Amino acid sequence: MTTNARIGIAGAAGYTGGELIRLLLRHPWVTIAWAHSHSQAGKPVSHTHDDLVGITDLVFTDQLDWDIDVLFLCVGHGEARKFLTAHDVPTSV
Repeated sequence: MTTNARIGIAGAAGYTGGELIRLLLRHPWVTIAWAHSHSQAGKPVSHTHDDLVGITDLVFTDQLDWDIDVLFLCVGHGEARKFLTAHDVPTSV
């Protein structure tokens, strides 16, 4: 029996985040737990990534929930270290 991996995506409103969401939505063994974006929080992901209209009802959040198995950092160049410094990311993620 296969268990779905819970995924968190930081920087989900950018191009890389959108492409990752598009790929993961079609993956049979993952669940996107959250898509993080400060600027788009509360808005549907498909509002920013219009190729996902009708495919997902996922909404951007500015909250981080560490009940995930994998964290993808899709933040801009040079921003990953800042993100990791600013947030207390558990080592088990």
